[in-house]
Amino acid sequence: MFDVTVVLLDDGLSSTAIMPVEIFHCAGALWNALHDRPAEPAFRVTTASLDGGPVRSPYGLHLQPAKAMADVEHSDIVIVPTSGLEWNAKLVENSVLPPWLKVQYDTGAYVAGTCMGAAYLAEAGLLDGRTGTTHWAISPQFEAHYPQVNWRPDLFVTEDSRVLCSGGVYAAIDVSLHLVEKLCGHEVAVQCAKALLLPMPRTHQSGYAMLPLSPPHGDEKIRAAEAYLQSAYREDVSTETLAGQANLGARTFARRFKAATGRHPAGYLQAVRIATAKAMIERDSDPIQAVSSAVGYDDVAFFRGLFKRATGMTPAEYRAHFGPMSVRRAREAERP
Repeated sequence: MFDVTVVLLDDGLSSTAIMPVEIFHCAGALWNALHDRPAEPAFRVTTASLDGGPVRSPYGLHLQPAKAMADVEHSDIVIVPTSGLEWNAKLVENSVLPPWLKVQYDTGAYVAGTCMGAAYLAEAGLLDGRTGTTHWAISPQFEAHYPQVNWRPDLFVTEDSRVLCSGGVYAAIDVSLHLVEKLCGHEVAVQCAKALLLPMPRTHQSGYAMLPLSPPHGDEKIRAAEAYLQSAYREDVSTETLAGQANLGARTFARRFKAATGRHPAGYLQAVRIATAKAMIERDSDPIQAVSSAVGYDDVAFFRGLFKRATGMTPAEYRAHFGPMSVRRAREAERP
């Protein structure tokens, strides 16, 4: 069971804290209860304020946390909600929060900031050299104040090295379901979403930025090359092309790329393509041939071989395990 701590802060929109609490509380439990099966809760959820006292919303709602932040012994996930538009003043008022977040991250927690809550992650240094997002209306201020962050206000949710951001109230749902799926699997996330009558998180193509392909590193030229490969994965991008974009010789670039990412450029491109194919298979019912072509492989037999080598399953087997529930049920109905 995973431990989740949702921080409660004064003057924010309560739903950015309450929705994560309810999603994590229901994951593995509500669907089973609705089908008269024993609950299998996947998360143990607690709430904490700076000092353990109640917090107020700007519209008169008061929330009582379970404990103070100092009393949180362990978290696998920490959710930081928004806390009002006057974010500079709030950073001063809640100055104990960023160092606490840094401790939680350093001990292995996923740390997620919703809307303005991303400022606390940036203030803690967790977004330095990483990709983040926030609400489009305050992104220009964040970009000016935290230039070391790759701000992507066009994205709903970002994840980079266990640091997640979401860009608005509804995206608090997206990032919570994304973490349920990441830690518990597609089926548990789908069941949780269906039980709560919520849509599943929006896919990578329509708004996710995922950077799980390499460990954190500070080589900005290589990070730029990674970003290019993630956006141009359908193309056959050569090492020479990437090296030219980085103003480096091909051999120097290849050496730096391998040192930073642990992969050669061609292997990285292949990993991006397989990760994208997995996401398509998990969420769509497109034929495998279409998936293969969409990620840059016209030879579907070659794609199947690469996919099995990377995942241990053929694309069809992977879909049977992790694909959309409607597709799995249709396949099961076809069986004699």
